[in-house]
Amino acid sequence: MGLAFDARGLEAYMAEIFPQVADDFGIDQLSEDGITMRLKVADRHLRPGGTVSGPSMFALADVTVYALVLSRLGRKALAVTTNCSLDFMRKPEAGKAIIAKGQLLKLGRSLAVGDVHMFTEGSDKLVARSTMTYAIPPER
Repeated sequence: MGLAFDARGLEAYMAEIFPQVADDFGIDQLSEDGITMRLKVADRHLRPGGTVSGPSMFALADVTVYALVLSRLGRKALAVTTNCSLDFMRKPEAGKAIIAKGQLLKLGRSLAVGDVHMFTEGSDKLVARSTMTYAIPPER
């Protein structure tokens, strides 16, 4: 299955259907092989001690797989998360964006499964990894 959007088109569609996350995330790259997204880290994403919070990294993983699913299915905004596994590996560097590299492992009629690896911008050290499963609504 090919791509239903290019990176800018997908970003615009996501801003339209999910405006509450439009300012937090950006798509750096989108291809048949996967997606690279970023969390634009701001003070609201930090926890005491100056590190990026776990909920912010969960949101990045979730939005990354959601974007991957939409990039294949097109304008079908009702796909929802049904399962998540998230491992925190090391503390991200303060004051830098978190980069997520995602790929789809499976895209079926009713389920999609994706993997996400997260890094501090400019580093190749894994800060977190996640596997997300999305339910895809049936055609009507």
